[in-house]
Amino acid sequence: MREREGKLEKVSSLEKQLSDIETMVELCEQEDDEELFEELKTSLKAFEKECENLKILTLLAGKYDSYNAIMNIHAGAGGTEAQDWAQMLFRMYSMYAEKNGFKLKVLDVLDGDEAGIKNINFVVSGDNAYGYLKAEKGIHRLVRISPFDANARRHTSFASVEVMPELEEAEDIEIKPEELKIDTYRASGAGGQHVNKTESAIRITHIPTGIVVSCQTERSQIQNRERAMKMLYSKLAEKQEREQLEEISSIKGEIKKIEWGSQIRSYVFCPYTLVKDHRTGYETSDIQGVMNGEIQEFILAYLQKI
Repeated sequence: MREREGKLEKVSSLEKQLSDIETMVELCEQEDDEELFEELKTSLKAFEKECENLKILTLLAGKYDSYNAIMNIHAGAGGTEAQDWAQMLFRMYSMYAEKNGFKLKVLDVLDGDEAGIKNINFVVSGDNAYGYLKAEKGIHRLVRISPFDANARRHTSFASVEVMPELEEAEDIEIKPEELKIDTYRASGAGGQHVNKTESAIRITHIPTGIVVSCQTERSQIQNRERAMKMLYSKLAEKQEREQLEEISSIKGEIKKIEWGSQIRSYVFCPYTLVKDHRTGYETSDIQGVMNGEIQEFILAYLQKI
């Protein structure tokens, strides 16, 4: 309801802006005023931008689009090279979050053996965070000259990105206590003496599905357990949504199977620079901009296609 009211307010605001612009156009036709004409051009640009923003909001109509997003990045096979790629992707999403007014909090991280990260869980908080970031779900492919190869050979690395809505609970999802296997362990990350010297970290296994979630960054075992349960609800909700999409696809007789984990995007640093999304065809040669968090155009292209 709150989201709907917010959209209606934006429509009302646009109607008022349009009325003001029409008045300015009439004045410009009556008076030869260069300053007024420049003001009209500025107002038109602002109006176009607001229209585009509203168009984007209309694309965010999914059940969980308004929720925060829980993300997981997992390095593929390839050792240090893939682990460094996972770290690069995390930096990209961190910068995207910062540039778009989202907050990011790391929940659990497993560092690489020499560099990078093997696995990281984090939550991105803000309006429609899941609605935007669900576009990033899948396999991300990197092609570059490896900085870890003494012979400077070209390497291809992969990392998987998982995105789920952050849920407190889900009305249609029941988790029974006997279905859970809960383990505690000593947190390995930074967090002070208390975190590292007590078994405050939590790992929860949902036995029926085999889904495993963990959290070690909160100050107490109770807080880590609460956060891990949120992650479990989120993963079960994502699994349910995926199964529903696959069922719809089967009913429609579509040949292409819906694969949430399929390769979605390639990032090529060498022999040329190109980032291409294989689902939408959108591409750019500004690979440094992309790695610095400029991925909104990829996300919008995905939202317009689904």
